[in-house]
Amino acid sequence: MNLMARLTITLSDERHRALKEAAARRNKSIGQIVEESLELSGIKTSDEAAKLVTQARRRAGKRERQALEIGVREARAERRR
Repeated sequence: MNLMARLTITLSDERHRALKEAAARRNKSIGQIVEESLELSGIKTSDEAAKLVTQARRRAGKRERQALEIGVREARAERRR
């Protein structure tokens, strides 16, 4: 079961209106737009971060500690994109 958390944020009226308009144009909910924005910002769940570490380890043929360091670097690089 995938539980969803609720979040309250404060936005300017202008930003809120722009967000609502973007959601309507894309036929998505505000929540979906926020989720996509977080993904594009490189914000990862623990599971997603663990997958990055596993991928880095496989690609690099490194030990767990080395792979973790690579995963952290990749996550940081992803956040900067």
